[in-house]
Amino acid sequence: MSDYYALILAGGSGTRLWPLSRRKSPKQLLALVGDRTMYRITIERLHPLIPAEKVYVVTNAEMAGMLQEQEPLIDPAHYIIEPSPKDSGPAAALGLAHIHHHDPQATVAILSADHFIGKIDAYQRALRVAHEVAQKGYIVTLGITPSRPSTGFGYIERGDELGEYEGLKVYHTVRFTEKPSREIAERWISDNRHSWNSGMFVLTTGSALHEFTRQQPVFQAALDSTERSIGTADYEHSLNHTWETAPGKSIDFAIMEGARHMAVIPVDIEWSDIGTWASLLDVLSSDEHGNVIIGDHVGVDTRNTLVRGGPRLIATIGLNNLVVVDTADVLLICPIDRVQEVKQLVELLRASKRHDVL
Repeated sequence: MSDYYALILAGGSGTRLWPLSRRKSPKQLLALVGDRTMYRITIERLHPLIPAEKVYVVTNAEMAGMLQEQEPLIDPAHYIIEPSPKDSGPAAALGLAHIHHHDPQATVAILSADHFIGKIDAYQRALRVAHEVAQKGYIVTLGITPSRPSTGFGYIERGDELGEYEGLKVYHTVRFTEKPSREIAERWISDNRHSWNSGMFVLTTGSALHEFTRQQPVFQAALDSTERSIGTADYEHSLNHTWETAPGKSIDFAIMEGARHMAVIPVDIEWSDIGTWASLLDVLSSDEHGNVIIGDHVGVDTRNTLVRGGPRLIATIGLNNLVVVDTADVLLICPIDRVQEVKQLVELLRASKRHDVL
């Protein structure tokens, strides 16, 4: 698969994993599930399907240097800097423009820098199958069987079967819906026709250009001009001009909901986006009381609790269904069912100009 590339989106900050995830130590640069950072794991599990020399990364200027230190095998020229955060839609389009400029026949796996995948062999098989299906003009996404009525993920309704490859069935996508209401999510969880959208897409750059041109024509026209300037002295000026037209939309809202030729591959890869502290209770080994303990801890009657230690011993008594995260300067304690609200804490701190803890 000499035409297969990976585009890693690595510009996010992971605010729901505060206080560990911060501006200078974002989620993708944390060792959350072992002794390697999420970014490094993301790159390594692509081998040998997509080698480092075919990996491109979209990020911001501040983070690029930190990412390069993590994975020096990636060409520094493959780190693509977005002028300002405009969500994943413009970031993906910019990365795809660079890859298309280098190889107009490229097939690209668009991936996040900070997701957990437990079954690497199954994941690589799914990426191989997705590459094959993308050659038929489809935008392919990997679908995850819903385990709860989440309103935080996009859902994909599958229709007729398109074929079977390497033992994996591929389906035509009837509808892509981003973050439905609770009522709708509850209805979809058991109908055996819906998958979570994992945020991983495989497509040719030609298919991507077609959809961005059709759905985001002003931005794509400006981006076409920027692509022609890649490698010239005009590039930075052109990119800044293009970025003024960029819609502040996720890739899901920018093109996926309205895409005409989408396919979904339902997969079992033990996937998690590690979107909140509660996610670690799902993916990390727990003790006999359901606790996930990282660091120095002693507890009495502590159950179903995540403890992420810092520089000191954490001692607990009578805790149940809590998250405890200790760092050198912040201690976070919250119920597991309210971890989504950590983002609100971060927003309050930002509004209070508490940049010392952000």
